Amino acid sequence: MPVGLGSGFKKSRRAVAATASIFCILFLVLLFSSACAKRKERPASEIAGRGRPIFASNCSFCHGLDGRGGEHAPNIASDPTVRQLSDAELFGIVEHGIPASGMPSFESLGVPRIGAVVRYLRVLQGQHAFATLPGNPHRGRQLFFGKAACSTCHRVLGKGGFIGPDLSTYTRTHSLREVRQAIVSPNKNLGPQQDIVIAVTRQGQRYAGIARNEDNFSLQLQTPDGAFHLLMKSDLSSLRHEPRSLMPSNYGTRLSSRDLDDMVSFLAKASEAPPKVRVLFVGPH
Repeated sequence: MPVGLGSGFKKSRRAVAATASIFCILFLVLLFSSACAKRKERPASEIAGRGRPIFASNCSFCHGLDGRGGEHAPNIASDPTVRQLSDAELFGIVEHGIPASGMPSFESLGVPRIGAVVRYLRVLQGQHAFATLPGNPHRGRQLFFGKAACSTCHRVLGKGGFIGPDLSTYTRTHSLREVRQAIVSPNKNLGPQQDIVIAVTRQGQRYAGIARNEDNFSLQLQTPDGAFHLLMKSDLSSLRHEPRSLMPSNYGTRLSSRDLDDMVSFLAKASEAPPKVRVLFVGPH
């Protein structure tokens, strides 16, 4: 082969190899970018939803299921100091712990699960995207305290009944889909102390309500009117637990789809309100 031709052939091969390398690198960059984009497109609500059971099994014993603290650990849901921390700072605290305060390291959870816990903590802190809700919170409030009569049993921001749970911060720990489901299907996924207890005394008096305390000898029952009744089991002719809620099961037909949107929107808006702090003035010392 002539010298000039061999030299040109070698240069051509090097050029082809270099071009192939560039295309390979570009392909890898595009593949990586696509993977990152897909990761970013995952809804924050999905990530936060994955964090809920992780938080419950690893954090709630000390911080409470709602993150508002307990006997062993402080409030991390509404404490302004904690809410002002960045996601990276919260991630570092979960990952490495705070040895001086007794908080252990949760590095063993791994990066994805720690990230899910941080996102769920943001949910507990009330960071929701309520602007996209289709409902009218003002009309939902009128329904809650009026036509739907939810306030007969439930309280929101200090107003309403007592026998049902306080819903002031309900959407901080439940997705909007779960809130709507709880309204239309109250008998689904009942908690251990949400079923109806029916007690009949030997004199024929009948009580139906929620068991607030129960042991082998007595029962403390709260009836829908809010009254508490302490009943001795030896005085009862019958006692039974029924796996259904006191809450009406026909809201799915009584309320329109718009009504339900409005109700959920009202509860979500109520959860945005900062907690009221009572200040007691005891006078000068």
